[in-house]
Amino acid sequence: MLISASSKTKPLDESTITDLISGSLEKIDLKNKRILMIVPDKTRHCPLPIIFKTIYRNLCHIVKKLDVMIALGTHQPMSEDEILKMFNLTRKEKAQIKTEFMNHAWDDPSALATIGKIDSGEVNRLTSGLLKEEVSVNINKRIFEYDRIFIIGPTFPHEVAGFSGGYKYFFPGIAGQEIIHFFHWVGALVTNVKINGVKETPVRKVIEKCASFINIPVTCFSLVVDHGTTFGLFIGDEPETWSAAADLSKKLQIVYLNKPYKRVLGICPKIYDELWTGAKVMYKLESVVENGGELIIYAPHIKEISFTHGKQIREIGYHTRDYFLMQWDKFKKYPRGILAHSTHVKGMGTYENGVEKPRIKVTLATGIPESVCKKINLGYLDPEEVSLHEWEKDNDNLLVQEAGIKLYKLKGDDSIGYNSID
Repeated sequence: MLISASSKTKPLDESTITDLISGSLEKIDLKNKRILMIVPDKTRHCPLPIIFKTIYRNLCHIVKKLDVMIALGTHQPMSEDEILKMFNLTRKEKAQIKTEFMNHAWDDPSALATIGKIDSGEVNRLTSGLLKEEVSVNINKRIFEYDRIFIIGPTFPHEVAGFSGGYKYFFPGIAGQEIIHFFHWVGALVTNVKINGVKETPVRKVIEKCASFINIPVTCFSLVVDHGTTFGLFIGDEPETWSAAADLSKKLQIVYLNKPYKRVLGICPKIYDELWTGAKVMYKLESVVENGGELIIYAPHIKEISFTHGKQIREIGYHTRDYFLMQWDKFKKYPRGILAHSTHVKGMGTYENGVEKPRIKVTLATGIPESVCKKINLGYLDPEEVSLHEWEKDNDNLLVQEAGIKLYKLKGDDSIGYNSID
């Protein structure tokens, strides 16, 4: 089953979204079923209020349970106030509905269940030879209290998986640390430049393999949301819905430029409130900075490196992939997902004869002090010294509003090379 509505130019209105959802629910036997909705956290643009209220209105009288789990990955748990805001609910409305809203407890071993293992040979095949090791697959065990899962969330270019969405809401969305750190490192080995905006990637193959261990029916509500406006909704089985959403996302959310720029300034949206997520400005703009150029993350509102992983990031700093690979004995004790984040922020580069040479300079114009920026190996610029008006007038530089949403690439740069680390 694939039910969809989409357009490259005309946004979907609320009635189209609600009619599509209501029609799709009529085609599934949900009477007396227990339903779990897996949804993104506040770092994603998604019309959750419309979708949740439509599903609830259609199903609350016929199902046994209708609950929500927030796919945090390793992000901070959302507070009740944040959840209310994300679903556009008042406290009174939330108290009147039967739905339980729960944060994924990624760091609580007692909340997880091992559902399978991927042997070293399969890992080697899935990653095109990048890694060869056995990996355990853990997921939030509460999913097994339900008869059907609804995955609800947007699909867009992504620095680790190629495109987000689909089963990525399982892995890393509600997964355990081992598999999360594993495939983030696979993405780092490929590099952001080569994987971002590509559908078929080693990481996506790992995600699909992990999902094969889940024997619960899944219905996907895959969306394409551009700057808060919905252009596509695809409802049905994961492979079809995710693939269709990724195809539309590629048309809408990848901007191709004719030339690279010496200096690029990306204005970070407020939905990213730490560098851990605000770094998407770098991920989406790295490809259009010329060699030796500079990428500036402009985010005066960001004052934290990471609410969850800040201590370890301060220890290792931000470095190129090869910096870690050439000194693996020194860094292998750190979670590979954190090392992956470090390399994604620093970008492409080399490490030869003890000298690290990043391809570009990454500078923070944030609320993070200069002393901290220096310690973590990133540049510093006082945000008060940045004149956005002057940047807009200078044709030699590139200024991107709401950076981190759309992916910027150079024309003709659509290849991926992951058969070797190069």
